[in-house]
Order: sequence, then C-alpha cells, then structure tokens
Amino acid sequence: MTPTPSSAISHDTASASVGVAGGPSFSPLYQQIKALILRSLQAGEWKPGEAIPSEVELAARFKVSQGTVRKAVDELAAENLLTRRQGKGTFVATHSDEEQVQYRFLRLIPDRADAGGEQSRREFLDCRRMRAPADVARALQLKAGDMVVEVRRVLHFAGVPVVLDDIWLPGHLFKGLTAERLSEYQGPMYGLFESEFGVSMIRAEEKLRAVAADASVAELLKVEAGTPLLSVERRSFTYGEQPVELRRGLYRTDQHYYRNELS
Repeated sequence: MTPTPSSAISHDTASASVGVAGGPSFSPLYQQIKALILRSLQAGEWKPGEAIPSEVELAARFKVSQGTVRKAVDELAAENLLTRRQGKGTFVATHSDEEQVQYRFLRLIPDRADAGGEQSRREFLDCRRMRAPADVARALQLKAGDMVVEVRRVLHFAGVPVVLDDIWLPGHLFKGLTAERLSEYQGPMYGLFESEFGVSMIRAEEKLRAVAADASVAELLKVEAGTPLLSVERRSFTYGEQPVELRRGLYRTDQHYYRNELS
C-alpha cells in the first residue's frame, strides 16, 4: 500500500518499492520521508511562510528516527523548499518576505562593487489573456489554444532600463491577474503568485544565447538597434515538476554581468 503523509513506515520494508519494469527498486528511508513531506507541501498542508512540525513531531508521525527526518529536511532546505531559522524552527520557503531576492532566479549583477543595492523599478507594459502560441503551449505543457496570461515588463536599475521580460503563465492558474494588480503589489512578483494564486515557483531552468536588439527592443531598453543583448529563456516549475511560467528576457550587459554559481 502506498503510504500517505500520515502513514507509518516500517523499517523492514521502507526501502523497497516497485520499479517501472515491475522489479524491485530501493530508495533510502529518508528519501521516502522527503517524498511524504513534499506531498504535504504540494497539498498545501503547510502554507508558504508557515512553520512545519518539529523533527520530533515528524519522527513520531512517520514512526522513524529523528535523524532520518533531519536528513530529509536538510535536503529540502538545500533545495530551498524549506528554510531553517535558528531558534525558531523550520518554515516553508516563501518569496513574500525575501527582500534580498526581489527578482527570484535573476542572476544579473552590476559591474560596480558599490552598486549592489542599486534602486530598482518595475514597469509593466502589458498584461493580457490570449490563446497560447504553439511553442508557449508546449513549454507549459498545455493544449494548443489553451488560455495563457502574457505579461510584458521592463526592469530599471538605477534609473536605467536593463531587462525586458516577456512572461507567459497558464490562464487557469492565474485568473484575475491584471497589470494593475501587478503594479500595486509591492513585494516580489513570485510572492504575489504565492499569496493570491497559490502557485509556488520552486525551481527554474534556463537557456542563454547572444542576440542583437531589433528596433522595438532597442527603443524600450534605450540602446542602439543591433546592440548585443543576453537572451535568457527560463521555465519555472512548481511541485510535481509542473511548468507554471515561461519567461523570455533580454538583458543589457553594458553595466551588468550574468553570474551563476556551480556546484
């Protein structure tokens, strides 16, 4: 029987499961506890920003050792799905109160070392519902012709337009999203998605290439037509590896560079 989040797990059988081909496969016990915690997160048992039960409580719930729970929680924290706070407990990661990551997944860094806190501003140019183009539908795993919300915005840093973003979101998940609501919300955009639409962006994948600015893009980013730009196509995922955002950004890199940490 497949365990539910409240099910106990037998130490004798917890590591055995059935593989795709019908043969046995083996998963460490802590990985199964991690999967059960993930299932609770996906089901919304604990909301973004809320504390999850203590390791002692989770160990009693799943009838495993506290060390097994700790290892599962450590992995979820390393994946930025949970956040440990010294002396307070472990919380579901949230975008709403993360001022230092106003633009989640954005890896653009100013060249000047003293410009780390440069003032930023979001300018929303458009927000509309439309039928998904074929490539957008494929990227978001939608059916051809399904509705999406398209958002276009420019990010300004220190008064300079630096990023032009075209963003597509599944229409059925973002009913009621408008340019006015986006502009009014003071926190990170992903915080709005979390708090008002119940969609958590938990990871992303990107494709980068160099392109030249066409006339319309050059006008918005205040550069000459033909200026080299960094093109970044990003897909963001929620729980269950479900893609919930396609974003195509064009970045000026005359005063910024793209930084990524590899491990």
